[in-house]
Amino acid sequence: MAINGENNRGKTFPPEVLTLEEVIALLDACSSTSSTGIRNRALIAVYWRAGLRCTEALKLYEKDLNLAENSMRVLKGKGKKFRTVGIDETAVKLIQIWIERRMVLKFTWRNPFFCTVKGEKGKPIDPSYVRHLMPRLAALAGISKRVHAHGLRHTMTGELVMEGSDIALIRDQLGHSNIAITDKYIRKIAPLRLVEEMRERSWREIPKGLE
Repeated sequence: MAINGENNRGKTFPPEVLTLEEVIALLDACSSTSSTGIRNRALIAVYWRAGLRCTEALKLYEKDLNLAENSMRVLKGKGKKFRTVGIDETAVKLIQIWIERRMVLKFTWRNPFFCTVKGEKGKPIDPSYVRHLMPRLAALAGISKRVHAHGLRHTMTGELVMEGSDIALIRDQLGHSNIAITDKYIRKIAPLRLVEEMRERSWREIPKGLE
């Protein structure tokens, strides 16, 4: 992954959560008419609204999606663990548009759900494509933060915390093996609740000039 054209392989950076406006700008940076853009919009939706890891999304097949029930199966998550995750209606709409385009392109259940649309069509997408795609879209969207697939997973987690979701629910959606991992994860990427709590505190007495 690169920031401003630099190679950051092997470097560690603090998590950066995107705002809603930034994620929408990222989606809008993708074409809503080209096959590549339609696919990438659906892929971003899965990273952001389902919280899948980069490779988890790329390993999905059409059989793993149950859009009638707003769910998808992750057959080989981290540690080769299986889980079912939920996804919201707006994200489902973006996914359905990609399904319609897949039909036009004559992709079948044998092709990975998120597959190549140029060159040798219907092949698995290499994770390196996503690593280069996200910073490129961020530049088009005018986002100065470090943008990457896992950062969209961070963003979903931060949103769930601010919405008051139970930590056990967040653990299951993310596919963590235990709540302790989720708690540590949340402490790193979702300080907004702490900020909200501090903001609501009041002074019993106000210094002169601030009344």
